[in-house]
Amino acid sequence: MTNPTFPISQVRLGKDGPLVGAQGLGCMGMSEFYGQTDDAEARATLDRALELGVTLFDTADMYGLGDNERFLGEALRHARGRAFIATKFGYVRTPENPNDWGLSNRPEFIRQAVDNSLQRLGAEVIDLYYMHRRDQETPLAESVGAMAELVKAGKVRTLGLSEVSADELREAHAIHPIAALQSEWSLFSRDIEAEVAPLAAELGVAIVPFAPLGRGLLTASNFTAALSSDDARHHFPRFATETADRNAQLVKTVEAIAAEIGVTPAQVALGWLHGQAHRLGVTAIPIPGTRRRTRLEENVAALNVRLSDDDMDRLGRLAADVVGVRV
Repeated sequence: MTNPTFPISQVRLGKDGPLVGAQGLGCMGMSEFYGQTDDAEARATLDRALELGVTLFDTADMYGLGDNERFLGEALRHARGRAFIATKFGYVRTPENPNDWGLSNRPEFIRQAVDNSLQRLGAEVIDLYYMHRRDQETPLAESVGAMAELVKAGKVRTLGLSEVSADELREAHAIHPIAALQSEWSLFSRDIEAEVAPLAAELGVAIVPFAPLGRGLLTASNFTAALSSDDARHHFPRFATETADRNAQLVKTVEAIAAEIGVTPAQVALGWLHGQAHRLGVTAIPIPGTRRRTRLEENVAALNVRLSDDDMDRLGRLAADVVGVRV
């Protein structure tokens, strides 16, 4: 396995934004959805991330019903000068209504959401504030206008969007500079390459790919079999019994290339994503999620992986054969 080189290189978050580590850390699983977690190991993982030069830590107000923000705020308080925390608003899910997955982008909702996040994080300002998902009933201009007011008020440093179309990104960016666009992007999910990634490159917007390892699918062909019974991925179409075996066959190609060049499948998948972003001329800061130091080190080491053009093309063909919609 390739070992991590640290500190990792830095890239700019947006055209005139701050410098952050070239790979970030998704923190959702430290609180919810992916089975039981160990808080002590999760904290150690955050500390190790900082040692390696990882500075972008991703959370959202609805992860763990607010607990993920509280956990990160406390665990990273000692590193506020180095840790760049991104959080999100949009879902109305609360501890009182945990099964309510409705959306709101109304200005009044945004203003309350940011204050709640600041309180949970124990922070005076949020480094990067995302619209988690679009509420189609609220005009985008109203929502982004409210977000821009948060920047003027000093509550937020930079703005981001998640899972929007190219047209929506262009409209929002004209209202206020968008530093980052968070969308799913991996060997198994390449939708954004058609229109969104080229526009992001044109506008100077950094892309922050979430689920860059296919929510774990790309790490091993037998990954699904190892999931705990309380793991939410059992309910995802690509992990379902009727699709998991077919997708696992595709992962064997990733495993074969990993064996050929002496790295892990996860490192191949992340290496491909970094290489593909370079091909498209866009800055990409993947945020593979983990709550263990060993996986973190493995993922960070992918920054050292250089795939041949033949391997890039061979891997790039896999997405066309993936079964099951993404969620």
